[in-house]
Amino acid sequence: MPTPRRTRRRDTPPPRTGSGEAEVLRGFLDYLRTSIAAKVEGAPEPQARTAAVPSGTTLLGVLAHLTFVERAMFLGDTVTDWQATFRVAPEDGVGDVVARYRSAVERANEILDGCTDLGAPIPRPGRPAPSVRWALTHMIEETGRHAGHADILRELIDGSTGR
Repeated sequence: MPTPRRTRRRDTPPPRTGSGEAEVLRGFLDYLRTSIAAKVEGAPEPQARTAAVPSGTTLLGVLAHLTFVERAMFLGDTVTDWQATFRVAPEDGVGDVVARYRSAVERANEILDGCTDLGAPIPRPGRPAPSVRWALTHMIEETGRHAGHADILRELIDGSTGR
């Protein structure tokens, strides 16, 4: 009996970036940002807001959380209850959550466009700030971690895989 052929997933490969440190860091962060937004976009309701794992994590909740993280890191927003950032209002649909995330990313990139020294602090008036390098590295880690969660949650919802 012949062995079945495996269907190859069509994943988006890692970005090709310039050789500069800032280009590499921003390239990988934007790659992950695009990947997670695409993973959530088009997810069916109400499954996108329904917990499929014992922790209560939802696909929409993961992206809502990352929106708060982007805003806190790059725009200086204050978050007092990080657990609450995983909750989505009942009236917010998939499109609303994705649009808010993309808007936060766009605003964060506007701030980053003005940051020419990776060793300088992120410009957050009135608050202590990490270096641009640290912020980018942390956001790659944070976004990558939650992109993995989103991969699993989306596959549980409708079988969708790949980046």
